[in-house]
This record gives sequence, structure tokens and C-alpha cells, in this order.
Amino acid sequence: MNHPPFKNPTIILSDDVTTNGTLTPLTFFSDGTLRWTDATGEKRLILEKEVLGVSMEGCTIILRSCTVEQGGSGGILCLTTTQVMVRKIFVFQLPQDSVTVWFRKIREFLNSLGRPKRLLILVNPYGGQKTAMNILVDIVKPLLEDAETEFKIEETKYQLHAKQIASELDLTMYDGIVCVSGDGVLVEVINGLLQRDDWKTAIKMPLGPIPAGTGNGVAKSVLDSVGEPCSATNATLAILRGHKRSLDVTTISQGKTRFFSVLMLAWGLVADIDIESEKWRWMGSARLDLYAIQRILNLRKYNGRIHFVPASGFEEYARKISEEAVSSAKDLAFCSSSNIDDGAHEKGYVGPDLNLEKLDWRTIEGPFISVWIHNVPWGSESAMPAPDAKFSDGFVDVVLVKDGSKLGLLSLMTEHSNGNHVKSPHVLYFKVKAFILEPGTRTSESTKEGIIDSDGEVLARGKGAYKCNQKTLMSYDKMVLTVDQALATLFSPPT
Repeated sequence: MNHPPFKNPTIILSDDVTTNGTLTPLTFFSDGTLRWTDATGEKRLILEKEVLGVSMEGCTIILRSCTVEQGGSGGILCLTTTQVMVRKIFVFQLPQDSVTVWFRKIREFLNSLGRPKRLLILVNPYGGQKTAMNILVDIVKPLLEDAETEFKIEETKYQLHAKQIASELDLTMYDGIVCVSGDGVLVEVINGLLQRDDWKTAIKMPLGPIPAGTGNGVAKSVLDSVGEPCSATNATLAILRGHKRSLDVTTISQGKTRFFSVLMLAWGLVADIDIESEKWRWMGSARLDLYAIQRILNLRKYNGRIHFVPASGFEEYARKISEEAVSSAKDLAFCSSSNIDDGAHEKGYVGPDLNLEKLDWRTIEGPFISVWIHNVPWGSESAMPAPDAKFSDGFVDVVLVKDGSKLGLLSLMTEHSNGNHVKSPHVLYFKVKAFILEPGTRTSESTKEGIIDSDGEVLARGKGAYKCNQKTLMSYDKMVLTVDQALATLFSPPT
């Protein structure tokens, strides 16, 4: 459990101890705070926030911590402009007749916090700039060992390996699954958990993303939501402290084929940049910015249309931006028995229980430069496509660009880092609870189509698109997106 704040904490223990050669009173309060004085002044240590583990050697109590300090040197794991996270050891020598009581009381408090004791760690050694193993060994493992957390490490060896592991995992063996990678392994794990017969139980397994790939959008969104820098240290500490938050899951359907998304779906400019820039993957995340410039200078537009159900509070905005209203999903060619399946008798999760025919649909006709749908604010560590996105509001945010000059689009790129691009007159930004995409051909080349990308993976490649001969999960055709509110669970810093 997580302890509520104490207005007037009481004293649990108090003794004279020796630390750093100084004899001083040490007091343990009911709110989990330790207070003492040394040669440099009064000191305080908050067990819940700063202490990872405790051990006893003879008459000595050893506290292993990770604390925020101004400036600092040595042991630095995480930098901000003014603060560093430092792994620190605090040693207290106590009277022989009380050391066991101190050790027991501190350990009981730490155990009461509901922290994970056993973790499965999935690491993708090939993602991004191939730094995941170094991050695991140099940063993640030392913190896990400080917290005395048991863990098992599995390297993913091929695409969808993490999905296979999650689908076959004995869930009783672990308190959480940690993904040392970009967003890809996390998405695979969620898809693996949801294809199980026991998906209702499986999807409650807390998941912990540790940024070690190109994008890291989910980890960035989680840490930025509480003002913390996106680093492997902060992500690991969030996992070890055991706090959790819910996460919406979007089901992308095409007939009986489904993909479960937690980050984004893109078609048009963003998808082309995301996927076609893979030829420059050796550059790391810089490849996205450089390829974006190339793609904008050689701009494409796509024919097609979208249908959507506006979120509560966006109905009036939807009426202003949409060309026509749709009275019923039956009026949409996509909503036919051959394209939408109710999932009866299928194994695993089949999407939210939502009657599409009774929703208030709106339509926008193309052509489009970009259709970008986001579940969380950040798409990568440097791009915030959907500044108003929430983790578990039951909606996804749509970022739509229909027109704009090349110069104007280039200027939008500079605003992605702070989310100000959504204020541009060229951008339509709104929330929806259901969405249908009908992708079409390029306006300038009717024989060529585009790419549909979700969470960094290609769902569909149209005719004449980049690597169009490669097999994809879905065809370049109509897709429906529906949101299941708060379906998954993430480890998260306390909000």
C-alpha cells in the first residue's frame, strides 16, 4: 500500500547512533521519515521516496538510496539542468540491544509500500542505437540489486518475440514486466497479454517501460507527467517504488484482424517519416528530423476520408470542421458484416463492447497531408504531438493536417517539442472515442498509395509505398479504432 501523508507523525523509534564518525540522535517517524544531524547539519531521509533497500551487519544498519542533489559528482545516473540523481549508502551504528528492532521496523515499513518483489525484464539489444544492454547493466541492475528485487532477464531475439513471451508467461511468477527498449517491446507485450484466454487477469499485470530505443514515447509521457526527466534511472525508480496508473488501449480492427495500440496511429506525412527513415536508423532519433525535412520538401497529399465520434465537449468543434454528418454507422461502407466482426467465440480480447451503429458519427473528406492519432502526449523524447492527451480518459487525440505550405509545415516541426503546433491554423486538433480511416492514393500519383503505421510498426503498405512487397498485418484499406478506457496498467511515479 502507499501511505497517506501524516499531518502529525509520531515517533516510532529514537536512539543515539554513530554515522560518519558523529554521535547523533536518530529518529524514525510514523510517516517513514528518518531524521538525524551530522557535521554538516540536519539530515532527513524519506523511506518511501528515497530508500531502495535496507540490510543489517552486526550492529550496523545500511540503507541503500537514490536521492536528488543539487550539483554533485560521482555516482551520477541522471542529469537535469540543476539536479542529479545519486545512489547513496547511509550507514548507522546502533546499540546492540536495539539494532534488530530498527532493522525490523524499517524493513516492515518498506514491505508495506506494495513494491514489486519479482520482475521479468525484457531487453531488446537491437533497438535504437543498440544501447539497451549497457543501460540494463550500468543503470537498471544496480538499482534492482539495491532494492533486493528478484529479476529474470530475457533478450528478445526476433520481431514479436516479446509478444510470444507475454502470451505464454506464467503470470504467478512475477509482479510486473519491465521493457528495456523503445516503445516496440511494450506494445508487443500488451498484444501478447490480450491474446491470452485469461486476458482479463493478464492485462492487469503492471508494465514498466525503460527508455532504451529510438522513440520512448510512453516512458517520456509517464515521467514528464510528473515533471521528471526521461531517463533510465527515473523510469527504474518509478518501477521499484511500485506506484501505478491506468492506460487506455486502442483496438485497431480490420475484419477479424486486430492490433492493440497504446501510443499512436499515423497515415500520411508522419507515417512516411517514421517508416521510410528506417534506412537511416544508424543515426538514432536524429533520423526523424532530417528525413522530415526531406519529406516536406517533396510533399505528398493523400486522397481518402475519415469518420469519427467526437469526445464529450468536442461536438461543436466537430460540427465546424466536418463536411457532413453521418446519422448511423450503417451509412458507412466500412461498417458492414464483412468488415466488422463481433469477436464471438474468438480467443482473447476482441476490443471494447461498443455499439458503433448508435454513435454520432462525423465525416471529413480528403485530401490529407497527415492524419495522426495519439493516446499519450509524447511520441518520442523530443516530440509532443498531443499535448492534451490523457492516459485514461477513454479518448484518443486526433492531429489532422489537410493543407499548408512547405515553409509553414517546416515551421510546425520546430513546435513539436512543446506541443504548440496544435495552435497552428493548419492543424485540426480534437478528441474522439471512435475513428474510422479510409486511406486512398496519392493525389499526384494515382497508382501509388501510402503507409499506415501504429506504435512504430507498419500495419499496412499500399501499392507503390516504401517496401510495399513486405507482408503486413493488415491491408491498405479501411480500419476502425475504438478505445477501451483504463484497460492496461503502467508503473508510474506518484502523481
